[in-house]
Amino acid sequence: MAYAMTMLSWSCIEYSHKYRSIGEYTHLTDLIKWGTDYLLLNFNSSAATVDHIYAQVGGSHDHYCWERPEDMDYPRPAIAVSAGPDLAGEMAAALAAASIVFRDSNAAYSRRLVRGAETLFRFARDQGRRRSYCRGNPFIEPYYNSTGYYDEYMWGATWLYYATGNNTYLSLATNRGLPKNSRAFLGIPDLSVPSWDNKLPAAMLLLTRFRIFLSPGYPYEDMLRMYHNVTALNMCSYLPQFAVFNWTKGGLIQLNHGRPQPLQYAANAAFLASLFADYLNATDVPGFNCGPNFIPIHVLRSFATSQVDYIMGKNPLKMSYIVGYGDKFPRHVHHRGASIPHNKRRYSCTGGWKWKDSSKPNPNNVTGAMVGGPDRFDHFHDSRNNYSYTEPTLAGNAGLVAALVSLTVTDANYGIDKNSIFEAVPPLYPQSPPPPPPWRP
Repeated sequence: MAYAMTMLSWSCIEYSHKYRSIGEYTHLTDLIKWGTDYLLLNFNSSAATVDHIYAQVGGSHDHYCWERPEDMDYPRPAIAVSAGPDLAGEMAAALAAASIVFRDSNAAYSRRLVRGAETLFRFARDQGRRRSYCRGNPFIEPYYNSTGYYDEYMWGATWLYYATGNNTYLSLATNRGLPKNSRAFLGIPDLSVPSWDNKLPAAMLLLTRFRIFLSPGYPYEDMLRMYHNVTALNMCSYLPQFAVFNWTKGGLIQLNHGRPQPLQYAANAAFLASLFADYLNATDVPGFNCGPNFIPIHVLRSFATSQVDYIMGKNPLKMSYIVGYGDKFPRHVHHRGASIPHNKRRYSCTGGWKWKDSSKPNPNNVTGAMVGGPDRFDHFHDSRNNYSYTEPTLAGNAGLVAALVSLTVTDANYGIDKNSIFEAVPPLYPQSPPPPPPWRP
């Protein structure tokens, strides 16, 4: 959920003019505030330091019971954790990014978000709390396992720098220990795949933005140049001619190697590719290099467009994977509220199974929801019981919204808002490198 709010805020900061032009800006900011209001309730946001945060509500019964959200009557305990740099780092990123969204329209709320983000990041950086939030928890680890937290350190620190202008955060984001411990520079293909568990490609793109537009120089330049180089390599990995990832015959990149729910990864990558193309375009740079090959901007945009087109129906099944879009879309979405009719009857934990197991289409549509998606053969099973195909997620849909707005051409503007994200950044006067040691014969 926190990652979804960060992605929505990022898309809003970059493309607020597009959201306004199509009449969705207020809708978007309402969605973001809904999420950040909730996140603020998951820790003591008025305190400077905290010793626990809430990580999840529910667990053992949630995969067993089938009830409308408003009818749930089984135990759903709130799970608190006393360590969790991954979760706290992402929550800090979400609040910091949202603070930029609300900086002009709701200054008091924006300041509250910044304070909360700083509190969370202190918790994340606490030396005694550096273990994954999910470790050993049977209600979290099997479902939302985190593979590390150094990417969240880079991601959260970058957003906090943009939100506050505090150079301490930039120094952390460009500290050599972060890419070392997160293995960012080792050329591991899976680490080029953006997701709620892996922020590295997004964080490095966000720092590449800083280098492209502000050129801060020493002492940040060496690390920023490396981030920029790896960002370009990440973009290369998304292109079919370099065969880093497999593709379905119908044209969907297999960023998760044929495992379930591929669309969220494709949507996230489409957003990053489209955004990087816009960064280059805004500085009149016509493309980038993948080894000896020069890649024009339009190739990157074509990749992003192809993945979004696939999701919207340009695929072998001619099926839109967005509920309510087009004539053919999933009708058996794995979603309790959508599958239980609005008949003023309350169904118990197991009483709702009749609707879960029903072969009939959902009586209610979750309009706009992107489902998990097809398998590696472009096949799709529209089955409510098969969540690998039909389950929608917050993280996936946030990536889709971001990708869609990045590719939308409006009368307002084609590209990004170059400057709003930097409003809190102080003037940059590059320090001189230290002088060489005195010469000795």
